Amino acid sequence: MNYWNLLRQTSRTFYLSIRSLPNQIGNSLCLAYLMLRVSDYLEDTRSLNPAEKVRLLRLWQQAIAVGLPSTELECSIRQVPSVGEDDYQAAIQANGILQQLRELPEELKHAISRHVGQSTNGMARWVSRGPRIDTESDMDDYMHEVAGRVGYLSTEVFAYHSAPVRARLHRLMPLARDTGLALQTVNIIRGLRKDYERGWIYVPETFCREAGITREQLFDPLYRGEALRVLQQLVAKAERHLQAALGYVLLLPRSLYRIRLACIWPMLLATRTVAISDGNPHVFSGDVKLSRDEVKRILGLSTLFGWSNRWLEFYARRLRRPLTAARVTADQSLLLSP
Repeated sequence: MNYWNLLRQTSRTFYLSIRSLPNQIGNSLCLAYLMLRVSDYLEDTRSLNPAEKVRLLRLWQQAIAVGLPSTELECSIRQVPSVGEDDYQAAIQANGILQQLRELPEELKHAISRHVGQSTNGMARWVSRGPRIDTESDMDDYMHEVAGRVGYLSTEVFAYHSAPVRARLHRLMPLARDTGLALQTVNIIRGLRKDYERGWIYVPETFCREAGITREQLFDPLYRGEALRVLQQLVAKAERHLQAALGYVLLLPRSLYRIRLACIWPMLLATRTVAISDGNPHVFSGDVKLSRDEVKRILGLSTLFGWSNRWLEFYARRLRRPLTAARVTADQSLLLSP
């Protein structure tokens, strides 16, 4: 099995970022993210009931903890119909991914296993609890388990391979969690409708109550004005976390350009996604996505100029602006901007 192809199949955005990393770092994070794709599948699949999801998440967590394949886990996953879910391809390779992880140095293997295991345990806890997010603290708790811990994991992998990152670890780690929460908040905004259709609404009940509606009414066109007020709160939350994510990137030394780019790309794409979601009623009826041309433009410009902290701060602000007809032409002025 080509694990890079598997990552591209299951997570196209993160494939681009991780593939840009130096080989040893990239290989480590490729395996880590594939392990997380297994966990994501077990949490999200529509083919299992909650009790079975929890059972398999616990099995996967145990397999990670001992570092040994689980025949029971593999048999159980293969008995579940695929239903076109991309992460299923990672799930049926769970034992092979785990065996590949065993070849990494002990310290690195321990860091990945610890964070992925904790994230998997958190997913099982939330599946057991059920799809109810009462407060923003609940939302943050869920996002910490599925994304905040991933920020810690990535930072520890960077630090293992880089002395300059180790020297800044005490400053990076507090921002690492917010970086994960930023990306996950944007995922929640983009996936509001899709999550609703599978029975989950990650919007805090308090956000809806303040707007005078229930969470279910978010998706009723009769309450579109109120729903947009809830969306404003989600956008403001995403922007707060994204500011911390920008701070994280600015702390990374310019000499570690490939690591910087791997962090810059998802952060800038998330920043732009927030901009096109802000005040956009289509968020409640479908998945809001960037155009392919805009993605290419963001990746291309940041590849050329992402070494500059001044330019990066400028461009992040620029991406928050609403899209206009003149935007494509105006973007060329960025080549001469700070």
